Amino acid sequence: MKVDVEYLEFMWSMRHFLITCGDIEGKSNIIAVSFCMPISKKPPLIACAIGKNSCSSELIKNSKEFIINVPLAELKPQIYYCGFHSGYQVDKFKETGLTAQSAHQVKAPIIDECVAHMECKVTQIIETGDKNLFIGEVVEAYADETLAKGERKTEYAQGDFPRKVYGTRFKTQ
Repeated sequence: MKVDVEYLEFMWSMRHFLITCGDIEGKSNIIAVSFCMPISKKPPLIACAIGKNSCSSELIKNSKEFIINVPLAELKPQIYYCGFHSGYQVDKFKETGLTAQSAHQVKAPIIDECVAHMECKVTQIIETGDKNLFIGEVVEAYADETLAKGERKTEYAQGDFPRKVYGTRFKTQ
């Protein structure tokens, strides 16, 4: 027998990313996102779904750029903090202790504690339900040298993020 389930339950566990946006000199924000995927190799395009009413969505719409930062599992507390708090209400860099550094080609900051970064310029915004799907062209990508050379192995932060964030949609067991 098959029973009704929450569709997101079978999409996890996915890798968590920390997306930075805004301007390192002014207002910037970090948002935890798992809904990211490559959609084209030539040109190099990535799609990220971000809540329409979020601070990050507004910053990305205004700046037309964002950075996908790849965190390690050790940053799980910061990932959850960034996923549960609004950039409208708190400075996530200050509250998490994460370090903002200048990016190479965009105005948004990278997160120094992350091991890889993909700087993106928005090519298209698609409204999808409660999310904006930001299509970004990767204009520069770089990573920790030992990671890039394969000398360092990492476990990326994964988890039950959707159950925590979308908990009201999941049936209590």
